[in-house]
Amino acid sequence: MQFGLIGRHLGHSYSPEIHKRLHGHDYQLVPMEPQQLPAFFARRDFAGINVTIPYKVEAFHACDALGETARRAGCVNTIVKRPDGTLFGDNTDLAGFQFMLRRAGIDLTGKHVLILGAGGASQTVQLACADAQAASVTIADKDDSKHCPQAEVLINTSPVGMYPHADNTPVDLRDYPNLRAVADLIYNPSRTRLLQQAEKLGLVCINGLSMLVAQAAAAAELFLQQKIADEHAAQVLHSLNADLQNWVLVGMPGCGKSTIGLDLAQRSGRSFVDIDHEIAQRTGTTPADIIRQQGEPAFRDIESQVITDLSAQTGLVIATGGGAVLRESNRQALRQNARVLWIQRANANLARDGRPLSVDLDDLYRTREPAYQDAADVAITHNEDWDAVKQAAWAAFLSPCCALR
Repeated sequence: MQFGLIGRHLGHSYSPEIHKRLHGHDYQLVPMEPQQLPAFFARRDFAGINVTIPYKVEAFHACDALGETARRAGCVNTIVKRPDGTLFGDNTDLAGFQFMLRRAGIDLTGKHVLILGAGGASQTVQLACADAQAASVTIADKDDSKHCPQAEVLINTSPVGMYPHADNTPVDLRDYPNLRAVADLIYNPSRTRLLQQAEKLGLVCINGLSMLVAQAAAAAELFLQQKIADEHAAQVLHSLNADLQNWVLVGMPGCGKSTIGLDLAQRSGRSFVDIDHEIAQRTGTTPADIIRQQGEPAFRDIESQVITDLSAQTGLVIATGGGAVLRESNRQALRQNARVLWIQRANANLARDGRPLSVDLDDLYRTREPAYQDAADVAITHNEDWDAVKQAAWAAFLSPCCALR
């Protein structure tokens, strides 16, 4: 093996794609159990490896020489085999986290910082706090997270909220009245429940994808013994974020979500999914018939399950049903890996097509408008010029990404 990543569970790692975009060399995922580690380090049949949970401390002790950051952190995430066969280990997570903070505009200097989690990632964040001369640092693990009411910056290093348990959140941010910024080291999903609440509260917030790319760039520099330009790493981050992001369309029944979604999929080469069609495929009957025969609540339950399944995927164009945003859990699921576009079309121009809920459209719109506003990142007006509205939708999704950077 030339380069790769070792850890216990690596099924959803983005690292191979990141390293491919950074330097083009082969990069393998090597999951292993703890009892396999000694033999792996003894063989040393690699040029360079990254190390993730839960082997960073073991990697520290396997190295013959250590970099300054690794010594300070007490753990290693990057190992290079030197020409004489010895292993040099360092920790690039600190550089990655500091890049993440700079990208979000979060300054720890003089701030009261609350760190959720006490594992290896927490150690890295504590080093950054020390380097930045934070006013205070509180480390909260499990149930003691409310012991820092003065917190101004909250940093989640715990796995709470990570896929596949994306409906979890470690704290309620309303418990911290002085909070100004939230950094979540989780990057899958891209918008955890924690970050979605931070957005609603108007806080500066960022996920962990920028840290992942930046630490990979620093590791690649050690692997290759050559500089990777900051601009190149930023381009890799931008392209990866764009490729992983879903494009979701919401709006009233008959506003054109499916037509616009198909156009977006054709332009971008993405897969298109119409949630109503997906429901029909899964159940063997149409949404209209489900509502007529079983009632709207039964339909909404099916719809929620489909939304949960699709929202966990990436790189899709998704057209939702008109009432898909009524449940807050649906809005949260749709937003977790997506930019959400609200198609606003005059009620008089909405297509009816025998839709069972499209009766009193004005009343229906008044009921649903707050949910559309809550779900959407951006809105466009459908002015009945289909070419213009398709172009506006395309531009909306190609515009700079949302505040999670």
